[in-house]
Amino acid sequence: MAELSETVPARIVGAPVLIIVDLQGGTGQAPQTEGGIPIVTEGREARRLRVRRLVDRCREAGVPVVWIQEVHKRSLIDIGRELDGAEGPHCIEGDDGTEIAAWLDPRPEEFVIRKRRYSAFFGTELEIVLKAYRADTVLLVGGLTDVCVHYTAVDAHQHDYHVRVIADCVAGSTRRAHDSALAAIRYLQRDALVVADDVHGYLDARLASSSVHAGSRTRADASTEAQEQEQEQERIV
Repeated sequence: MAELSETVPARIVGAPVLIIVDLQGGTGQAPQTEGGIPIVTEGREARRLRVRRLVDRCREAGVPVVWIQEVHKRSLIDIGRELDGAEGPHCIEGDDGTEIAAWLDPRPEEFVIRKRRYSAFFGTELEIVLKAYRADTVLLVGGLTDVCVHYTAVDAHQHDYHVRVIADCVAGSTRRAHDSALAAIRYLQRDALVVADDVHGYLDARLASSSVHAGSRTRADASTEAQEQEQEQERIV
């Protein structure tokens, strides 16, 4: 677990957005070997639970969730050079395995962004969405660490976002590739690697702060209402 030994406290700068990168698979009925993409399955269930909990907590804390889905036409006319490497045809439009994983639940008000290349920024509306949310920090989970997460993190860095890859919520094509990708991302931003528990700490503090502010507003509103009632009584008298 080399990546966890190099993580740092989750220093979330400004307004964060959680980006779910290519957590696809639909109902999960397709064979794992189908789709031409190798993936480390070790610890998959634990990662799923962490991601699921993180999505729910971000929603509670008012942190926007953005979904990324890689999709290609069955003719592969839009797949470019993606077949020149280790991957075979994958993420074909209409296939069950291309859909967002069934254990996740994008909401109607959340953006689901389709992409044709590895980076979630390339040829998509992601930059428009992040600007709409006035995002400063992107929180990345999903896969593959060494492909779509890496390229998305690099483009986020080059668009001047603070990048936080949640290291125990991503998986690579191999353990070595996963570790190397995290090391490359950390080279770009020293605070880039965090873990889910640290992010939950930030979210808990955010929720607590919101509750305090809400309580203060309630007391202020009650005080104002009482003053208005007293003034009204004085006018009547």
